[in-house]
Amino acid sequence: MTNATLNFQTISGHQVLAAAGKKYLRPGGRLATEQLFQWANFQPGETVLELASSFGYSAIALAKRYGVKVVGVEKNPDSVARARTNIHAAGLENQIEILEGDILHLEAIPGKFDYVLAEAIITMQSPAGKAKILAGIHNKLKLGGKFLCHELLARDKEEQIRSELAQVIRVNSTPLSEANWILACEAAGLQVRKHQTGSMALLNLGRMFQDEGIVNTVRILGNILTHQPIRKRLLEMRSVFQKYRNELGYIILCTVAQ
Repeated sequence: MTNATLNFQTISGHQVLAAAGKKYLRPGGRLATEQLFQWANFQPGETVLELASSFGYSAIALAKRYGVKVVGVEKNPDSVARARTNIHAAGLENQIEILEGDILHLEAIPGKFDYVLAEAIITMQSPAGKAKILAGIHNKLKLGGKFLCHELLARDKEEQIRSELAQVIRVNSTPLSEANWILACEAAGLQVRKHQTGSMALLNLGRMFQDEGIVNTVRILGNILTHQPIRKRLLEMRSVFQKYRNELGYIILCTVAQ
């Protein structure tokens, strides 16, 4: 969909960010993802199942950098089409496959994987949805396979934050505390081996330059300044992020299927 056809009153927060031109939509930014990948220790030829693969940017980066084979699951058919176009342009059809599917029904995906990767997607599920997805992830991993997770953290005031985030993000986003993220993973048979928390980077200007580069950050800022509907939604989101700046953060977890 083009920006002209998007309804900025109703679309989700990550869709607004993408419409502004932001490519990196992780609460801990690129540095947190880099740490997660160091823990993973990917080897050439290993297999990765990526949840909510969007336009395929991270799948392409993984395949190029580590020589892994990636299967991406994406619900939005427009995003699937765009991801496949990007993969074709990168010449990586032999390493990456994007499937149109629902992360709540991972049983529909054949095979088992060395890794499952989820970034900024499980937060947006209800407690029951989280439990279902994590159980599905466990079933898609080989014994000893790793689940790599990068999500939104609520150090305190979980219910209050959930309520206010839902209003500005238009998704019933439910960030958890550090202890509750660990409990949710372990309840699904995913033993947490390493984890790290830190401050939120999503709308931090300094982190944006780090993640997006100078040229794209300038383009994003231009889009925000010149498109009032995008600016309005992002200011609403930023207001909540600022209000809870001491409570909101990111968490990354490296877990192993038992």
